[in-house]
Amino acid sequence: MSAARLHGIGPTIFSEMSALAARTGSVNLGQGFPDSDGPPDVIARAVEALEHGDNQYAPGIGIPALRAAIARHQQRHYGIELDPDREVVVTTGCTEAIAAALLGLVDPGDEVVLLEPYYDSYVAMLQMCGAVRRPVTLRAPDFRLDLDELRAAVTPRTRLVLLNTPHNPTGTVLTRGELQAVADLAIEHDLVVVTDEVYEHLTYGAEHVPIATLPGMAERTLTLSSVGKSWSFTGWKVGWASGPAHLVSAVLAAKQWLTFTSGAPLQPAVAHALDHASGYPAQLAADLAARRDLLCDGLRGLGLPTTTPEGTYFATSDVRHLGWEDGLELCRALPERAGVVAIPAQVFYDDAEAGRHLVRWAFCKQPALITEALDRLAAVDLRR
Repeated sequence: MSAARLHGIGPTIFSEMSALAARTGSVNLGQGFPDSDGPPDVIARAVEALEHGDNQYAPGIGIPALRAAIARHQQRHYGIELDPDREVVVTTGCTEAIAAALLGLVDPGDEVVLLEPYYDSYVAMLQMCGAVRRPVTLRAPDFRLDLDELRAAVTPRTRLVLLNTPHNPTGTVLTRGELQAVADLAIEHDLVVVTDEVYEHLTYGAEHVPIATLPGMAERTLTLSSVGKSWSFTGWKVGWASGPAHLVSAVLAAKQWLTFTSGAPLQPAVAHALDHASGYPAQLAADLAARRDLLCDGLRGLGLPTTTPEGTYFATSDVRHLGWEDGLELCRALPERAGVVAIPAQVFYDDAEAGRHLVRWAFCKQPALITEALDRLAAVDLRR
């Protein structure tokens, strides 16, 4: 029997849908991982580390070379100055960074404001922390931040804002004006902002602005990211948290009892990626923009209204006109009916009605695979 803190937290939807894809031989446009690896020289650096003794525990905070590379990355791209010895911690992917940040900063009963729909680990970790979530819904089809809803979500019990931009699953990139509204509330109510920026380099014409760069925000913002998405190494699970020392130390205090340390032979390779393969994410984003257009145009051609994302590698379609009870019912039927797997967006919402008829597709796949998925969808009647 599981502990009460786990009640209602079932297996992740990605496990269910990926298992369906494997069982049915479907094209998997569900789980967001690319079907090609990142730069070969980064892989070679990992092999070198494996073969030359970097196989024992790394420091819990991360190896100095990687922490320094993360600090240089933040300075180079955003002008953010960090002390790599006090203001950076390496984590086992951004998912652990999220877990450690919430465990380190949130007490039972604290309220956390977050954008809905949300990455599914947010809900699980907030429940484990005993926190109360206060979602602010990005509503289809535009998925923009409603500033009135944002202000209404903040109460005297609010402790933290958990932000995600570029936003998974909607693909929204928050504007400078939207971020300023969040910043104004954070300063007014003395809130900490934890910002998940794993898709920071994967934007398509929209500017990614780290909220830490806005006036008054550096001292209250913990920034999370990873090598997984922007360098196509999702399986490496190497991420980081950066920001003021008192917030980073809270992450480290929790992380030391989770994994303690992360992927020792991968850390020198991630440092190499940040310093010597810094042009890769821009090339990847340009390639993904073409795949995004291929998928979105194809889905619209099939009669599925689809929002063109500004970032990430996910697109969302409205499927209500097909007659299914909801997106989950459709997604469970698609593998057998069409040989394609997608993700029902409703699992990312508290407000079931806001996401009931939305389906998320991943376009971080080879164009031929996207085309095959579209052909399979076109060959069947998608109506219930």
